[in-house]
Amino acid sequence: MTVPLRVLVCDDQALVRTGFATIIGAQPDLQVVGECGDGQTAVDLAGRLRPDVVVMDVRMPVLNGIAATRMLAGAGVAAPVKVLVVTTFNLDEYVYEALRAGASGFLLKDAPPAQLLQGIRTVASGAALLAPEVTRGLVGRYAERVRPVADSSGEVPLAPRELEVLRLMADGLSNSEIAAAMVISQETVKTYVSRILTKLDLRDRVQAVIYAYRRGLVA
Repeated sequence: MTVPLRVLVCDDQALVRTGFATIIGAQPDLQVVGECGDGQTAVDLAGRLRPDVVVMDVRMPVLNGIAATRMLAGAGVAAPVKVLVVTTFNLDEYVYEALRAGASGFLLKDAPPAQLLQGIRTVASGAALLAPEVTRGLVGRYAERVRPVADSSGEVPLAPRELEVLRLMADGLSNSEIAAAMVISQETVKTYVSRILTKLDLRDRVQAVIYAYRRGLVA
């Protein structure tokens, strides 16, 4: 029997929090291990409960969701937790800051329940939740901010084919599109993506895209 994915729900609105927990808890492959209403409590609970995914709101008291995400999944965190940011605010700035803080995905609260559930599963699997075209548009819009000059030096420790896959990922191509462009199988693409994430010590495709922009591999 498959072990359910452990989910922590953090939202300062009790009705929203309870609604999410009810939807998630009804799934045989998902388990709600905790609920809370502020970012600091989310950080504390995640440290004790070690959830597979934290469903995180943005605007909350004590510690907001972006700061909490940075503490849970940001650069330098010894044991990062995957974070799915879910908010009512459809602002590019929120999406950008959430991803930069270490979030693996971003959803709006008015998304259908099925999309929330799929988002949790997607993030838990190590994949990025944002659609390729959304990733491309978002990161491209903030390319100058994402790519500091200090980060553009040094060798990229990837083989030529891996580097080609990374560039195509950063251009917003899906695995099937990359496979078609390189005339290889989707399984081979998945292998390349896995190697890229391992070699660069990245958690998911979103971080890989940001890495590519930082290093000036795409414009």
